[in-house]
Amino acid sequence: PSDHNSSLDISYQYQIFPDEVLGSGQFGIVYGGVHKTSGRSVAIKVIDKLRFPTKQEAQLKNEVQILQEIHYPGVVNLENMFETPERILVVMEKMKGDMLEMILNSKPGRLSERVTKFLIYQILHALRYLHSRNICHCDLKPENVLLSSDSDFPQVKLCDFGFARLIGEKSFRRSVVDNCIINVLFGRKTGTPAYLAPEVLRNKGYNRSLDMWSVGVIIYVSLSGTFPFNEEEDISDQITNAAFMFPPDPWNQISPDSVDLISNLLQVK
Repeated sequence: PSDHNSSLDISYQYQIFPDEVLGSGQFGIVYGGVHKTSGRSVAIKVIDKLRFPTKQEAQLKNEVQILQEIHYPGVVNLENMFETPERILVVMEKMKGDMLEMILNSKPGRLSERVTKFLIYQILHALRYLHSRNICHCDLKPENVLLSSDSDFPQVKLCDFGFARLIGEKSFRRSVVDNCIINVLFGRKTGTPAYLAPEVLRNKGYNRSLDMWSVGVIIYVSLSGTFPFNEEEDISDQITNAAFMFPPDPWNQISPDSVDLISNLLQVK
């Protein structure tokens, strides 16, 4: 967009802490920083345009464009963007880790049903909002669910909208899972394979039910600490084999309601 701030502005408004690396991803490195006037902590994503493929630049612009339209407590807030000939700098609110770290750092390597329910409920509310705006996230996974604190029951916010899509009204009306508050998230070959619905892999297009598939995988991963599928076998065969999908360890410690919910979300269309 033409309304990007000019290159010089960022040093007037923000200080970047090069020693505080919060993460690195396909778009560059995320540093801690501070808004100089207010003292508010921020995260600043710094992208080197010279090493950045054009295709990914389009993806980033897509993410920024979508986030500039969204103001919702369950979606990470994009505060500012700066562009120089060499770099793109995206300023966002600073969070405290992600859901994947939370799962990996928990003692048994998985989360309790109570904590999982608390997190998933928030994810679904954010997704319901996105879908009401005809936006599909398209790359939902635990590392794209950020935490606002390191408490046992943190507020969560969705991030990483690089693959997000605007979906036509008609494909939304075809959604199978409208009777749940679970309305939500996934649809593009370039998403993360372990979280992709079979319809996506078969190029059948996108709607909310594809996003629901990703939510099912997230619940499974959160409760068990493992992925539901392996890539060698056909997903349909794996889904119909409950003993394969839900081995006694740990699933005999998990409620039948949770197993039913996952089974209903992981449906091959």
